[in-house]
Amino acid sequence: MFYYIFYQKLFHIFSPFNVFHYITFRSIMASVTALFFSLWFAKRFIPYLRKLQIKDDFKGYEPKSHKQKAGTPTIGGIIIWSGFFISSILWTRFNVAVVWVVLLGVFMFVLIGFADDFLKIKRGKNDGLKAKTKLLLQLSSAFFVSCLIFIVEQSLTKCSGCLYIPFIKNGVFDLGYLYILFSTFVIVGASNAVNLTDGLDGLATGPSLTTIMPLIIFSYASGNVIFSGYLHIPYIYGVGEISIILASLAGSLLGFLWYNCYPAEVFMGDTGSLALGALLGIVAVAVKEEIVLAIAGGIFVLETVSVIMQVVSYKTTGERIFRMAPIHHHFELKGWPESKIIVRFWIISLVLALVSLTALKLR
Repeated sequence: MFYYIFYQKLFHIFSPFNVFHYITFRSIMASVTALFFSLWFAKRFIPYLRKLQIKDDFKGYEPKSHKQKAGTPTIGGIIIWSGFFISSILWTRFNVAVVWVVLLGVFMFVLIGFADDFLKIKRGKNDGLKAKTKLLLQLSSAFFVSCLIFIVEQSLTKCSGCLYIPFIKNGVFDLGYLYILFSTFVIVGASNAVNLTDGLDGLATGPSLTTIMPLIIFSYASGNVIFSGYLHIPYIYGVGEISIILASLAGSLLGFLWYNCYPAEVFMGDTGSLALGALLGIVAVAVKEEIVLAIAGGIFVLETVSVIMQVVSYKTTGERIFRMAPIHHHFELKGWPESKIIVRFWIISLVLALVSLTALKLR
């Protein structure tokens, strides 16, 4: 919105408004806007949640130490997405179709997460959407978004169905229409991975922030014909605007983390975590950097793999590999303080984000 007001309408009157043309400026301002709005909104919304007794309950399959967290307000994801959508609409250009596809995809997953949280609160026994129903909604939403991205990017890039693998010379594979199924898997996988990680105060928020940073750089570079050519990454017209969306998310997450850090005053719930992971997956698909997402979001991969290993081991041998899965609960039961687990996972996530950036040049 501001791009059209200040750059297209007022630039000829006041030349300094030229800064609104630059993605870098709008990304910074989008992040700041989302940060301050989420801080302002959270301060008023959290007491409202307490008043309505919209709170989290002890689920029974967590460490017993989590009983003390019962009663903490939930559905805090509304704080994240309010700041995100407002800032994104204010600072992005409206004439880039892929931007609207990303925003639509996020909104669809927000609705799924909210429905799950709403049912849990209404029934009062952590009984939300049935697992099969939730997965079906995720798959259908991800498939729809994947189809839209595939169609939209056919006119924006040379190969909308290509999988680009970094660190390998000529690592480009044209999957054709199979890419839609692959991208559906990426989006749903990312959505559930972040959801599994959201088990400690700020644990999902921190790695999400570090994962966003390399994706911002890749989306900006992919939308720039000079940078993309030099770095040998796919050029996708207009996709640089996605970096503004990611910057909005980063700012909103920082504002939410102010209240979600240990000890948390509010939880994001499925309203936050399902859509947060989905957004990372959708962006990775849109900028053709699914492998980079897997590296930068390695903590989410680790959490998911730990659950899969635990289930497979128990069903096949009757033995558990970890004391409890996801793996952050394993470290809790080993006696690690919650704050130490969180910070150490953040550190690992930051290192992985830096490693993922090497894919910029190693092609």
